[in-house]
Amino acid sequence: MSIISTDIAKAIAILNNDDVVAIPTETVYGLAGNIYSEKAINRIFAVKKRPFFNPLIVHVHDVKEVDKLVTDFPEKARLLALTFWPGSLTLILPKKDSVPDLITAGKDSVAVRVPNHPVTLELLRRLDFPLAAPSANPFGSISPTKAIHVNDYFENDIGMVLEGGSCANGIESTIVGFESGEPIVYRLGSISLEELEAVVGPVSVMNKKENAPVAPGMLSRHYAPKTRTYLVDNVTAFIANHTDKKIGVITHDEHIETTERVTVIKLSSTADLKQAAAALYSSMHHLDTLDLDLIVAQRFPDTGMGRAINDRLERATKIAD
Repeated sequence: MSIISTDIAKAIAILNNDDVVAIPTETVYGLAGNIYSEKAINRIFAVKKRPFFNPLIVHVHDVKEVDKLVTDFPEKARLLALTFWPGSLTLILPKKDSVPDLITAGKDSVAVRVPNHPVTLELLRRLDFPLAAPSANPFGSISPTKAIHVNDYFENDIGMVLEGGSCANGIESTIVGFESGEPIVYRLGSISLEELEAVVGPVSVMNKKENAPVAPGMLSRHYAPKTRTYLVDNVTAFIANHTDKKIGVITHDEHIETTERVTVIKLSSTADLKQAAAALYSSMHHLDTLDLDLIVAQRFPDTGMGRAINDRLERATKIAD
């Protein structure tokens, strides 16, 4: 039975009752709960089977709401917020004591963003509290970019998925923190390094940390299909070395023919990296339903959105045999 609905009033009632709702954003669907409700936040961790050392992102409807959550909003952080919000940017800022430690994994900073989705912005405006909302998938699995993905994961575990269509960007937000006022990318995402640097100048990157991660999405194994998945430079050669396998293929610009044994998805017909990013998770979900032996993805150019796509594929895959 589907739990997908467009009823915002129903979502509000569930959230006001200290329970969780899956919500759409322009990046991926999130599993949301009231940040001030210990019951709701514990429910998020339980449903996702997410470790408590992994902090959550707080979603608000306006940049003015951030001042209620943080003790400092550095100049470059504010500039990035004014440039990219509403949008796919998460900022890590020093938190006020009122922000529960459960949200921040005990750290003295909080991750915040203003999502760019009309349904969720309307929901946030009508609530008396911000929402914590990690991706609405079991921990480590492929992130959901359609309501049906969430329904398939959690139909028996949550009361509602708020329908918002397919996620426009399809990859999680870029997470930026600050040291001595200078920006550091803790997670590559839907806003490229080039876009950030056009606003604030040079940006450093530290987007992998296994122990006590500063931000979500820093663990090395993440975003993974159930089907064994590989990331390679040459898909044609990989297929030739696995002639006894049914293979799903994700490509950028390499031409591969679909056959009885090989199913091919080209993420963009024009080699557009943003279009490819938007299609990535949905393609992985589809291939994961086909009872394949292997999935193989072509490595993308390591520029612009290609960096974030490669980052997701590296965390979902293993080195080729």
